[in-house]
Amino acid sequence: MGYIITVTANAQEPETPLLNIGDQAPSLSLRDWIKGNPVQQFEKGQVYVLEFWATWCIPCKSAMPHLSALARQYKGKVTFIGIDIYEFKTTSFSKVKSFVDSMGRQMDYNVATEDSNFMVINWIDASGTKDNGIPTSFIVNADGKLAWIGHPSNIDEILPKIVNNTWDIKEALVKRNLNRHLSYLDREAYYDLSLYWPDPLKPGDHGKPDSALAMIDKIIKKEPKLKYTPHIAYTTFSSLLKTDLQKAYQYGKLVMVTATYEEPAYSAIYGAIDSYPDTLNLPSEIYRLGAEAYQADIDIIPYPEIVNTPKLYHNMAALYWNANDQSKAIDAEQKAIEALKNKRDFSKTDLAVFELQLEQYRKR
Repeated sequence: MGYIITVTANAQEPETPLLNIGDQAPSLSLRDWIKGNPVQQFEKGQVYVLEFWATWCIPCKSAMPHLSALARQYKGKVTFIGIDIYEFKTTSFSKVKSFVDSMGRQMDYNVATEDSNFMVINWIDASGTKDNGIPTSFIVNADGKLAWIGHPSNIDEILPKIVNNTWDIKEALVKRNLNRHLSYLDREAYYDLSLYWPDPLKPGDHGKPDSALAMIDKIIKKEPKLKYTPHIAYTTFSSLLKTDLQKAYQYGKLVMVTATYEEPAYSAIYGAIDSYPDTLNLPSEIYRLGAEAYQADIDIIPYPEIVNTPKLYHNMAALYWNANDQSKAIDAEQKAIEALKNKRDFSKTDLAVFELQLEQYRKR
């Protein structure tokens, strides 16, 4: 979510994981069972979902009700195990247990703590998912093989196929390896292309969009699958906004419907528009495209409570306003206010800003 412009160092080509889809699942090494029935080993004929979490991890907490519903749905067919990792040294076992107890039916599956960092090393690190953080889920099929690795929000689509034995592990492995490679190439291009971006310390600087587009052409000739990946998409779209608005619009529409190693790069579209100089006007269809990109991104948020959805709607409203669509600008700002009020301890300052903006939209 959101397009963050940062430059650190050249991305490193990911090493081949020691643990990958299709491999025999590593053993379990769990110390304290806080909830449910202890599982010592994977039993043939049973499917397992392992979800790695921590008490401080807000996205992990947001995923727990969803996992609990799935655990109840697949009771008897799939064993769900929540494995506590990455806790601070100051977090005692009693604090972890208190957290689990406080979740009640929202954490309605087996829960254990890992033993001696074994699970982190042999599952998280070995599979190359460390950089993705937690929550991270692994599905072990009825033959004891690792069938899937990913975010728990995506389990719904995968689990029925694994349970029904219609999941193609070989295809999943090829897809995962390709996605890891494309992600690396995209991040590498991001670093190189940043040399052509505008200098934020120089007002009015538009960077070198023609040079950026020329480099992108060379990159895509080597690997066509990069054409719509997030970092390439951001630089392409933002460069075209400065050189050819019609091409920018046509390219942006294709970005909106083209998934690569992740969902379509919606944030590349609205991120480029939001960073565009205020001194240069864009046509209405570009602003509308940006607003639609915001909505598309909101629609795929797995757990809205952990994202600043009010801000997304607020920004969407501004783009609709620039597109001369008063009714949709009003509707989006109203959604921003509603989403803000639904948050605990929301900012009254933000509420005042949103309400003032809504009033201005209505005055037209």
